[in-house]
Formats: sequence, structure tokens, C-alpha cells
Amino acid sequence: MYKQIAQNKRKTILLIGGFVVMIGAISVLFAWYFNDVWIAVWTTVVAIIYAVIQYFIAGSLATAMAGAKEIEKKDNPRFYNIVENLSITTGLPMPKVYIVDDKSPNAFATGRDPQHASVAATTGLLDIMNDKELTAVMAHEMSHVKNYDIRVSMIVFGLTCVIGLISDLAFRMMFYGSRRRDNEGSPVGYVLILVAAILSPIIAGLVQMAVSRQREYLADASAVNITRYPEGMIDALKKLQSHSSPMKNQNVAAAQMYINDPLRKGFFNNLLSTHPPIEKRIERLEHGKKSF
Repeated sequence: MYKQIAQNKRKTILLIGGFVVMIGAISVLFAWYFNDVWIAVWTTVVAIIYAVIQYFIAGSLATAMAGAKEIEKKDNPRFYNIVENLSITTGLPMPKVYIVDDKSPNAFATGRDPQHASVAATTGLLDIMNDKELTAVMAHEMSHVKNYDIRVSMIVFGLTCVIGLISDLAFRMMFYGSRRRDNEGSPVGYVLILVAAILSPIIAGLVQMAVSRQREYLADASAVNITRYPEGMIDALKKLQSHSSPMKNQNVAAAQMYINDPLRKGFFNNLLSTHPPIEKRIERLEHGKKSF
């Protein structure tokens, strides 16, 4: 378990480094196309500032985008008590607790560290899960907090947003720059910028997927270690599989935070899904029952 956590941390550093290299490469491409080195400098500086700001506000932004509302114990004693008991069991600070008014069963954890963590569940999840299953799901989310997956998710979330921002900027600069320079720009450079603007979000999605998938397997196993009840996690995943549906408020950059893919099903979404298939997650837990 701890070896896998360490390996994930090392891989994450490499993947995040890849994001930074990608941002720098696009900035240099801009500078070359427009023959202005300051474009590379300012694009990189703005990207870094944007990523830092995102790192500190991404947790609040994620709950806001999901339409989550913070609750106290009196608002939903059952849900709050389960999170509180798991906080005591894991030795983690009590996170903020949120509920999302959505029929799609799902849950997520967010924040930059255990001291600034939040967990949330949809009304759909609370409705279909019994106490043992709900405990398993929230143990999964608390595992993301304990393993610092939430920090990685926030960094990846912020950098994915940066890539989207730069991609949008690329399109605007191409057309604005072409008009300004009377269409005298290099056709090759124009094509390169266009390709970079299209491929960058796709590559960012692949990196996001690579970061998230192994962490979901790890959080499933960690949840079983916390609850000492594999069937709870297995039954919860089976219910998520049978009741799966897209959420009302969807955001591709935040998809990796959820226990189940919140996006609409489709070829492109399935190809870049940040979540491994639920049947494979169940299969891993079934095979690992004796070792828990």
C-alpha cells in the first residue's frame, strides 16, 4: 500500500512536469510565430500565476461548480456522523461536509491538504446507499484526503484549466494576429499553432486520466483497509454501476475528483475517462478479499 502511494507520488511529479513543459512549448511556439519573445515570457508568467491562484481556490471552485451546499450535523445527521466517525478512525481533521442536489449517485473529495479538505455526496447517492455502503464510499473519499490525492487533483485541475485557457488564447491570437499582420504569417506556423491549440486539451485530458485511474484503485483498496469490510465497497460500486447517470453540473477538468465518472457517456468521453471501468474495480477488490 505505502509502496504504491510512493510510486504514485513519483509518477505525479513527472506528469505535472509534463504539464509545465507543454505550457512552455506552446508559449515558445507563440513567440516564434509572432516573432516576439515577450509572448512566451508573459504566457508562461500568466499561466504560473493562474495555476497558483487555482491551487488555492480550486477546492471552493469545485464545490461551487458542482452546486454543493455545506451542511452541519443537524441538516443530515446520518451522513455527517459517518464522515465524522471516519475522520476519527483515520486520524484526519474533520473535513467540511457538502451535499449536492442531484439524482445521479456520486461523491467527491477536494481541497489542497487534509487541513483544508471537503467531502461531498449527491442526494442520489444518499438515497440508494445503506449505511455500510455509504461508509465505504466516504472511506474511499477520505482515502483521497489521507493519500493527498486531493492535492494532486487540485494541481491537475488548475493546470488543465491553464491548458484550456492557453488553447483558447491560441485561437484568438491566430485570428487577431492574422488580421493585424494582413495575413502575412507563415502558413506552417499557422498550422502548428492550430494543431497545438486542438491537441493540447486532448493531451491534458490524457495526463489527467493517467493521474486519476491508479488513484481510484488505490482509494478503493484504502477504503476497505479503513472499514475492514470489502463487501461494503464492492456492493457500493455495484450500485454505482447499475444506477450510473450523468450529473447536471458537469465539468471535464473536475471529473477526476468523483468516485464515478460524472460525464455523459460517449466515445470521446469514454476514451479520455478519468475513471477505470467499475467492473475492473470490483474485480480487483474481489481478488484482493483475502489480503485485506
